[in-house]
Amino acid sequence: MKIQINLDVEMAKNKMSLKELSQNIGISMTNLSLLKNGKVKAIRFSTLEAICKELSCQPGDILEYVDTDSK
Repeated sequence: MKIQINLDVEMAKNKMSLKELSQNIGISMTNLSLLKNGKVKAIRFSTLEAICKELSCQPGDILEYVDTDSK
């Protein structure tokens, strides 16, 4: 089981850079970069809300469940 982060896809759809998103929502570029690269274990709802508002998307557009278990 894995949660895939598609932040880069949504940013590309909106033609927005990491720096621009960071400035617009008040989250550091370092934290956004870690999120974008899937290197985080958690995300605050307030952060997710700010990202979704700025990119005009839904949380499901950014977070995707990928089943990696082969039973």
